[in-house]
Amino acid sequence: MFTEVLVALVVGGVIYFLVQKSKRHQLKSEDGWWGEGTPPDKEEDVSIRPYTVRMDNEELQDLYTRIDQTQSFPSLEDSQFTYGFNSQYLQNVVSYWRHDFDWRRQVEKLNKYPHYKTNIEGIDVHYVHVRPKNLPEGVTAVPLLMVHGWPGSFYEFYRMIPLLTEPSNPGDIVFEVVCPSIPGYCFSEAPHKKGKWLERIESKKEDFQQFYAHGGDWGWIVTTNMAQLEPKIIKGLHLNFAPPSKPGLPMVLSIMLGRRFPKMFGFNEHDIQRIYPIVQNLVVESVKESGYMHIQATKPDTVGKSRLNDSPVCLAAYILEKISTWTDHDFRTLDDGGLTRKFSLVDLLTNVMIYLKELKPISCFSKLIHFFTYSLPRMPVHVPTGFACFPNELMHTPKLWVQQKYRKLKTFTPMARGGHFATMEEPELMAQDIQNFTKMQEKRKK
Repeated sequence: MFTEVLVALVVGGVIYFLVQKSKRHQLKSEDGWWGEGTPPDKEEDVSIRPYTVRMDNEELQDLYTRIDQTQSFPSLEDSQFTYGFNSQYLQNVVSYWRHDFDWRRQVEKLNKYPHYKTNIEGIDVHYVHVRPKNLPEGVTAVPLLMVHGWPGSFYEFYRMIPLLTEPSNPGDIVFEVVCPSIPGYCFSEAPHKKGKWLERIESKKEDFQQFYAHGGDWGWIVTTNMAQLEPKIIKGLHLNFAPPSKPGLPMVLSIMLGRRFPKMFGFNEHDIQRIYPIVQNLVVESVKESGYMHIQATKPDTVGKSRLNDSPVCLAAYILEKISTWTDHDFRTLDDGGLTRKFSLVDLLTNVMIYLKELKPISCFSKLIHFFTYSLPRMPVHVPTGFACFPNELMHTPKLWVQQKYRKLKTFTPMARGGHFATMEEPELMAQDIQNFTKMQEKRKK
């Protein structure tokens, strides 16, 4: 009797597994209105308008005045970046910002690539659109959407864009690149209403029948949702950040047994180092680095209005501390947070200025509310996916864990170096991985 029951359970489990595996869930894209008030009776103006980043002398003078009025306070002795941005080093950054940083030159650099705005469901969305120059005869550019996260911006991609649109290797794919500012960030208008707008707005306005998409941080969520909404349009999805959204049985077993039986779960030495000891690496580290998330997800207006909208120095410290720690956890023990080991102060402050210019701290914080209130659907993704696994990523995700959601994982590349802001830190490595993944999808030789 016991044997019969056991066989029945096994057979039933197999049938259930096969039935569930055959189901392909897909999100439904819905129209909405995210502008102020009610939708207009007349047809919306959805024209594409050129946009230019401008430098206003009065804005610049106001910035200097607010920087000069900032009051400093000392950090705890021998604390480095353990408790946040070190006050002594912050004074060095502020001094450089006030006396040496050339915002006019950076505005010229921002305008190096064409900018545009268009209205999508009531809000103006900004994006950079770079077409390849001198495209060889007979060669068709491959469209690629690249989506930033927080506290980054479209500027993260500036060093990588020419590597994709003007590759030096004749055998490489030539890309046509579009980099939007997520609604509520940078030069894109923030939605004026509550609701599940995160993935809906970003899924609109495709000018291509099919295209590839790349994302990290919030860009991971946006592009993943697009793959769920429009799997026939997203030809391939490339990510460098994909923390597990649903800890299924394979993940739980791998955590429990992976240290003793690493080969059973495909774990390598780096996986073991990043996962174990479990409490320290998966729990304590997450708690240490997620305090900002809780307050931004619950009370964004409070933290935004407390000082971040009024004090440029407060906002710079808030943003740059994340860039320091998320680039390499060990940077917390350095007096300067290791900021200039991977980036230049020019690029870091340019990113801060983009947030300050449009006063976007509060609106970008509000996005976390929508993420937690309307959580990312946990259904799997069936679009071909490539994953670049950078060793110092904020949350490490082994191949097995990525496969739980991305069922058509075509490439999984352990990268030689790099952290959370990999597109800005290691543009050459990221561009090459996007090339390799796209070539595989396009059936081209490396």
